[in-house]
Amino acid sequence: MKSKYSFLRSADVITIYFVFFLTVVEILCARHFPMWAVYTISNLVFIIFIYVSSRYVAAHHEQHFSFVRLARDWYLVPAILFIYTQASSLAHPLHLRDYDNVLISIDRWLFGVNPTQWISQFALPWITEILQMAYSSYYLFFIVLFFELYRRKDMTAFYSGSMLVVYGFYLSYVGYMLVPAVGPRFTLHNFLMINNELPGVFLTPYLREIINIGGGVPLDAANPIAFIHRDAFPSGHTQLTLVAMYVAFSNHTQSRWWLFVVGSLLIISTVYMRYHYVIDVAAGVAFFFLTIWSGKQIDRWWNQRIKNV
Repeated sequence: MKSKYSFLRSADVITIYFVFFLTVVEILCARHFPMWAVYTISNLVFIIFIYVSSRYVAAHHEQHFSFVRLARDWYLVPAILFIYTQASSLAHPLHLRDYDNVLISIDRWLFGVNPTQWISQFALPWITEILQMAYSSYYLFFIVLFFELYRRKDMTAFYSGSMLVVYGFYLSYVGYMLVPAVGPRFTLHNFLMINNELPGVFLTPYLREIINIGGGVPLDAANPIAFIHRDAFPSGHTQLTLVAMYVAFSNHTQSRWWLFVVGSLLIISTVYMRYHYVIDVAAGVAFFFLTIWSGKQIDRWWNQRIKNV
């Protein structure tokens, strides 16, 4: 006999729990988090959407294609950005300080230098252009990967892979909340001078601006560090790129070698482009192993123990 919640997938369940967790934290931090009421209402609506759309699709399984089914299968794509904004914005109100000085000290202890400053001696505009493009392709990885799985109707791989990815995102968000940091482009370098100090060829400044806006910095902000999301530790770009590679190679996707090449460049770019300290990247690798090890167990537990009670 199936559980009464069998219409939910493991990715749905961890999303509901994580959004509920964020809502509780936002209410507790309401004094220092002005957006708490807006996000609390939004989160409630979001949870209701997951529950209702999942139940509807399960009850109308004979419909092989519908708008509701598409929304139910792909809602996690915009949801990741929605949840990221909350978690990274909460990091500073939780501590009322950043921990960049600690991360800088660890890098100096490990290498004897600040790696982002040291690597600048090898910078060339064409290298910067390639690495900025690789860094900016981050979210494209997941769309390309899961579109391929969806198109070939490998729904088992689509569901289990999406669970690992969203679970990995949520683990990285916990890291942001535990260790808020802005990254070396604000602390070891002059953020406002980066286009002069680390120029690209053509697309680099435009891609940087898009990333800055996505990170919370308004156009032409005089004091960007006051707006930027605290999302340096761990390097989610490293962690989730490795997760995407793992899912791609595990399922022998056609895009796996493209993901490997561009993903490898992306991981290098995290330090070269001054977004992360090396310790952030190391933590991202550790979080990757944690994601795969624990995420597969959670997915298996839900599918075998809960959905088929």
